[in-house]
Amino acid sequence: MKQGMLWYDDAPGRSLEDKIARAVAYYQHKYGDRPNVCYVHPSSLPAGFEHREGIKILTATDVLPHHFWIGIASAAETAH
Repeated sequence: MKQGMLWYDDAPGRSLEDKIARAVAYYQHKYGDRPNVCYVHPSSLPAGFEHREGIKILTATDVLPHHFWIGIASAAETAH
């Protein structure tokens, strides 16, 4: 990832999609670029949840639950 940000959101009533959308909006406002990748803990990702509005959603065991590692990755990084 060329540039990234760690986002925390444990709001129980908020959907995963909404949490990611909020992180994307904050990232875009803060850095001026739209992210294209978001890493989440494997337990946070329901089956079939891969892309949201141009954001590739990937799992990483080193990302804690309720955390979102969001940023800009190369096409090669998001290809898997």
